[in-house]
Amino acid sequence: MPTISRSTSAAPVTRQGGAGLEIDATSLIRGGERWFPVMGEYHFSRDVPERWEHELRKMKAGGIDTVATYLIWILHEEIRGERSWAGHLDVRRFVETAGRVGMNVVMRIGPWAHGEARNGGFPDWLQALPVRHRTNDPAYLDLVEDWYADIERQLRGQFRSDDAPNAPIIAVQVDNELYDQPEHLATLRRLAESVGMTAPFWVATGWGGAQVPQDELISVYAGYSDGFWEESDVELPAFSRMHFIFSDVRDDLSVGADVRNAPETDGRDDHRYPFITCELGGGMAVAYHRRPHVDSADIAALALTKLGSRSAWQGYYVYHGTTQVNGRLSGMQESQATAYPNDLPRKDYDFFAPIGAAGTLRPHYHLLRTQHLFLQEWGAELLELPAVFTDIEDAGVRSAVRVADGRGYVFINNHQPAAAALPALSDVQLTLPDGTVLPASPTDVPAGAAAFWPVAQPYGDVAALSGTVQPITQIDTAEGLVVVFGTTAGIGVELDLRIDGDAAVSGVHEIETPQGARWVPTTPGPDCVITVGSTRLVILDPDSSAQVWAGEVDGRRVVALWDGGLTFTPDGLLLERWSSAADILTIPALEGAERAGVFSRRALAPVDGDAPVAVRSVRGASGAPELRRGGTANRFSAPLEAEWEQAAVFEIETSALAYEEDAANVLRLTWFGDVARAYVGDELVADQFWYGRTWELDLAVLQLAGRPLRIEILPWNGDTDFFVDSRVRGDRVAGRAEIASVRHVRAPRVVVPLGS
Repeated sequence: MPTISRSTSAAPVTRQGGAGLEIDATSLIRGGERWFPVMGEYHFSRDVPERWEHELRKMKAGGIDTVATYLIWILHEEIRGERSWAGHLDVRRFVETAGRVGMNVVMRIGPWAHGEARNGGFPDWLQALPVRHRTNDPAYLDLVEDWYADIERQLRGQFRSDDAPNAPIIAVQVDNELYDQPEHLATLRRLAESVGMTAPFWVATGWGGAQVPQDELISVYAGYSDGFWEESDVELPAFSRMHFIFSDVRDDLSVGADVRNAPETDGRDDHRYPFITCELGGGMAVAYHRRPHVDSADIAALALTKLGSRSAWQGYYVYHGTTQVNGRLSGMQESQATAYPNDLPRKDYDFFAPIGAAGTLRPHYHLLRTQHLFLQEWGAELLELPAVFTDIEDAGVRSAVRVADGRGYVFINNHQPAAAALPALSDVQLTLPDGTVLPASPTDVPAGAAAFWPVAQPYGDVAALSGTVQPITQIDTAEGLVVVFGTTAGIGVELDLRIDGDAAVSGVHEIETPQGARWVPTTPGPDCVITVGSTRLVILDPDSSAQVWAGEVDGRRVVALWDGGLTFTPDGLLLERWSSAADILTIPALEGAERAGVFSRRALAPVDGDAPVAVRSVRGASGAPELRRGGTANRFSAPLEAEWEQAAVFEIETSALAYEEDAANVLRLTWFGDVARAYVGDELVADQFWYGRTWELDLAVLQLAGRPLRIEILPWNGDTDFFVDSRVRGDRVAGRAEIASVRHVRAPRVVVPLGS
């Protein structure tokens, strides 16, 4: 096995980059051009390998070009010396699949990972050893070196380097949330390199004032709108507000504070590297004592605020929900019994992520996609723009003006989570550094609005466009350039069009404003088209804006408007029909489509949608769990195993379900109580702490084979005042253990080829 010098005074490693990838203080650089990566976390070992490729394609269709994933040691070596890389633990298969799909990979190699896993992912046997964990103790490093060497053997050839310029793994993260051991973090990088790992970039989590050795590792940051790690009597954590205000502050000292041993510092925010995030909250997990109800609009507004705040790499945790897996000896979840302050579900790690654990698409999957498609087209330009920030007190609206030489973008945010919602604003205007006023006519900004607008941006025959529309994507056609814009509910559309030469203009009418003539289009929607010469600007309504997709089919670029799921395959568009949408609009035309203005329309056969499922009550609840506290923070504790004898029991007969083979098949349960569990036979397959959202179960993963699904529900005892959102708190009723409804949601899949 390769060995290295473990002296903490070893010369620092300063090189970051290689294989056509570099980094400076502004951004990553790929092939000599600035690159804005968009990354989503998806834990391969917490899902089944048969799903990986389709789910990765869904991530890519959502605008994700890089997938991050943990290697959770306890899953691979629960029993010392019996290490496994088979089945759902086959990291090589996952990385190769990501590469085949066309995605980059960030490998988070630990050895400590957290990820709401017991011991932070350390196997119990490692946790119990008399070594100084997460330090440069030679006995500990011997163990880590063996772990790293095995990772390298599994992934040999998958790390990008000058010798493997197309390999998927572009970055490696060592450890996670380590705050006061900079020498150890540096040693971990050298240890990984000594056993053969290579990567253009090496990173470490920088939040919580972490002392990251900046000469050797790039700090990456987090931003959550809420956190399960807060106390149960907190309506909205104090840290939330900072993530909805444009600023240069990168570090959030609150993340991980409940398990932090080192004291908080004032943060480091080293600006030699760009602002890189790896954990923007794609949702939020729930703990027994605190069950946040993060909304889709919260997630989209937070992400937009980071773009205005000069993020150069958007990374979401988690982007795809998963399920905690059981080992040979026990479950893997974080709990008070394993020295954590929190009890988390035994199975549920759905996170209310953009893509749920059952493969469902949440509204923020679509809202975020509009931002990601913009970054694919214009992100390189955005990276080089400076930023001037204002708050409500200064400009009447929170804003980031990112303009250079008279061109750029304006970001506004009037959104905060419901517990601290911002009021609607009247007569909003922004004065840009050159004196330009946007919009020219004062506009109202509704509560919850978040948007960005172009400033003097060129689009084909339009020399410069400023206005209250949001660019999403564009596509070249034989008839000229088509640019697709979105609009924001409650904000009127006003455009300042500057046109060189004598290009004809249609689809708008002029109005006079204090700033001179401006243009107003017809009612936004797929048929709202402004033509300037050979350039067509499509101005969509808010609902249609969230239905825009863009990608490639066999090398041909496609833009689509579709209400459902969609992935791009070599054979055409694979549609996953989560809604009753009866047609899809595309450029270019799909096979069998008819022309419909700028787009072509392909009609689809109707689908049945979802159907009710019968539930049989086996017995009612005979009691409720006692109020208990425990853990390192004395927080409310989850029910004991013995208390499940008091649970209400229900049975769902699945043999009669109209299960469709070529479709997504999900059971969606609306239930009330405290904690619910699902069993197939004697096997626990899913659970959920009640927090006012439906419970989704993937029938394909459950592998019922006609067996009934047993649901057990413990009611709330009326005394344990765990946090749930005030909007659903009225449904938390003592003694209630009820399934209100079960629906079988079917999303048929069909591939539609492109026309000739």
